Amino acid sequence: MGFPELLILAVGLSMDAFAVSVCKGLSIRALMPRHAVIVGLWFGAFQALMPLIGWLLGASFADRIAAIDHWIAFVLLALIGGGMIKEALSREEEDCDPSLAPPAMLLLAVATSIDALAVGVTFAFLRVDILPAVALIGACTFVISAAGVKVGNVFGARYKAKAELFGGVVLVLIGLKILLEHLELLPF
Repeated sequence: MGFPELLILAVGLSMDAFAVSVCKGLSIRALMPRHAVIVGLWFGAFQALMPLIGWLLGASFADRIAAIDHWIAFVLLALIGGGMIKEALSREEEDCDPSLAPPAMLLLAVATSIDALAVGVTFAFLRVDILPAVALIGACTFVISAAGVKVGNVFGARYKAKAELFGGVVLVLIGLKILLEHLELLPF
């Protein structure tokens, strides 16, 4: 997986965190720069940590399933992306809690990074250089989440569903690209 694909994946993974950040920004009355930094740090750190954990888990059994690793990567990314698309298209409104207290942020950071854990498992199958990958994912999520707080505070929830839809589509397409490359159905 090259840098362009990894960057696109990082942006796609960060869309759940962006959506929650928009919600946080919407609920904070007197927004200060430190609010955006706090949200960005929580989400960026967990989006970096979870793929590392997934990679460690996947690396322990990647050799045993090498013949079907491309199918596993495709299915995991399609399920994660499909879930994001479904959530984006649902009409349910989420409650926005303005709390930035560690217990509230920990729960949200874990919830928005579970998909990154599964992506980490696929990284093990694809033999991705994990440290630069998790650094890029963490940094990208930090920036996008911090921006999401400001976007939510200024524009409201208008972009939340679009971000989740975009992220879901990106993950499904990356999964499809991995599968098609392995099956040698793509010319590049």
